[in-house]
Amino acid sequence: MLREFSKNDVDALFKMDSNPIVHEFLGNNPVKKKSESEKYIEDCINKYKDHGVCRLAVIEKESGAFIGWSGLRFINDYSFNDKTNFYDVGYRLMPEYWNKGYATEAGKASIDFGFDTLNLDTIYGITELGNIASHKALLKIGLNYIENFKHNDGSILNWYNIKNQKL
Repeated sequence: MLREFSKNDVDALFKMDSNPIVHEFLGNNPVKKKSESEKYIEDCINKYKDHGVCRLAVIEKESGAFIGWSGLRFINDYSFNDKTNFYDVGYRLMPEYWNKGYATEAGKASIDFGFDTLNLDTIYGITELGNIASHKALLKIGLNYIENFKHNDGSILNWYNIKNQKL
């Protein structure tokens, strides 16, 4: 299940984002303080109001447990590949939920929402160069690899997109 973040998700989000394994392909910079997770949730809540979309909490149906996040995010506060003001699809899961199809399922739902509800014409995706699992997940949900590029922090990232075929 996907749902909007609430302030009650802080502990679970912090548990996930403070795990160095989760951040291996995210700049190797896990969060250190719970206040960082609080700020992330606050930013998402503001983006729900301002843009109608942001990352969503992923909840396992059987257990009701928070297992990560997925969804679209409107990127307007920084640049990737010399682009800003675009919608990015992403996901981040706790390691015990990797390789179970959750990223693919949530990613497909996010793409469908972006095209069917928001009427977006293009959705983008980004992974670190060595993140083979995320690369495969983005391809599985229909994105096309476009190119790699050097990010502002010096890392090499892969750039993907998918076009709305209904427009």
